[in-house]
Amino acid sequence: MYNRAIQRKKGRSGKLEQKQTTILGTLGRKLRTQFLTGVVVVIPIGVTLGILIWIFVTFDSILEPLVKLVFGRPVPGVGFGITLLLIYLIGVITSNVLGKKLLQFGESLLAKVPLVWQLYIATKEIVNSFRRSDESAFTQVVLVEFPRKGMRTIGFVTHETADKQGRKLLNIFVPTSPNPMSGFLQIAREDEVIRTDISVDDALRMVVSAGKISSPEIEAKLGSQD
Repeated sequence: MYNRAIQRKKGRSGKLEQKQTTILGTLGRKLRTQFLTGVVVVIPIGVTLGILIWIFVTFDSILEPLVKLVFGRPVPGVGFGITLLLIYLIGVITSNVLGKKLLQFGESLLAKVPLVWQLYIATKEIVNSFRRSDESAFTQVVLVEFPRKGMRTIGFVTHETADKQGRKLLNIFVPTSPNPMSGFLQIAREDEVIRTDISVDDALRMVVSAGKISSPEIEAKLGSQD
């Protein structure tokens, strides 16, 4: 009798410990998921604010001597405001015929400095690709074989053209994860990629979250290829 009582007591104690472990495990997983969700939200906001603050401080410090000369003391924000005004005025000037000719003349001078010219033209092309109002920088989300045959990764179509045989070729930007600001350029035939209807925003969320946020369409597209 005494031994049975002890065994029952141990059994109840074991079940209680198991239940507590299960509760703690569930709570831990929930806390981890919520924390990662918060990280995914905070990091883009933090990076954006950091860049804006850096731009504000940089331009403000560059124009600080001029602000001191005019106002007699440093005035936070005035330098940044002057910078915005100058950029706007440059846009107004270069929008007319005379301004465009001045810009072309300046570019012709830069073209004589090899390293500076390459940096300038590359930066200009990147900025122009993102400022087009008639089309976005990324026209479609595709699945491309990368980094080896048999593996698929998310890619963004940036341009479409055709070869001499009339086959459609796609310029595809393959971003790195979780930082999509860098990546690889792939040139592939249309029949080598899987086109999707996933929005660019949803695809970027998947890249930034390192796959934690996924899309059912990707699974469906890959499943249909088996």
